[in-house]
Amino acid sequence: MPQVLLIEDDARIRTALTRALGERGHAVSSAPNAMTGLQATVDQRPDIVVLDLGLPDLDGSALLSMLRAVTDVPVIIASARDDDPAIVRLLDAGADDYIVKPFSAEQLDARIRAVLRRVVTGQESAANLVVGGLVLDIGARTAILDGRTLELTPKEFDLLAHLAGRAGQVVTKKELLTEVWRLPYGGSDKTVDVHLSWLRRKLGETADAPRYLHSVRGVGIKLSAPASSAAGPAAPQP
Repeated sequence: MPQVLLIEDDARIRTALTRALGERGHAVSSAPNAMTGLQATVDQRPDIVVLDLGLPDLDGSALLSMLRAVTDVPVIIASARDDDPAIVRLLDAGADDYIVKPFSAEQLDARIRAVLRRVVTGQESAANLVVGGLVLDIGARTAILDGRTLELTPKEFDLLAHLAGRAGQVVTKKELLTEVWRLPYGGSDKTVDVHLSWLRRKLGETADAPRYLHSVRGVGIKLSAPASSAAGPAAPQP
């Protein structure tokens, strides 16, 4: 039975969602403010957190940052704020999904099940991805390039891992927005472009002189090993 922690200051909403999610097979606990929610996350180790942004003691976005500093528990943001830039910022900051109020218990239940399925799938498939001199440990969420550990943000790692898992294939920006940013209805290509720019810098390359990340105009982006790595060592001369 999935353990859900609901961090929500509205007592009426807390009561209704606790009852409705319980009827749908979840074990639900709740917290009325950010600090109580943070402590409950550490103590209870829930399978997933549903986090309201409008908390009385601390904005939910600040709590999200605090949660990400201590745990990788999946987080669904629940908020009446529905502007795209705010949603993108929160997903970039480590949220796994975003649901706009008002929503039904059925909608939230579906989101919870979808996020938990992705987590289980990711855990089952966790392994090293190797592309040339780039090595990604999916379970440990570390990336090493030519023996040097890369300092990546959570979203940069997710983006790089998605591309590395499809090495040699062209991946569209729409797919990246859907699979990495969890924006099923699309978003701004600029979000992808900015993160690719940051990744290129950390990989020691530029768009004009790519080594791993190759743009395919009008289609998307492809990650592949540098030619020297792909070719392997040269044969000895007779």
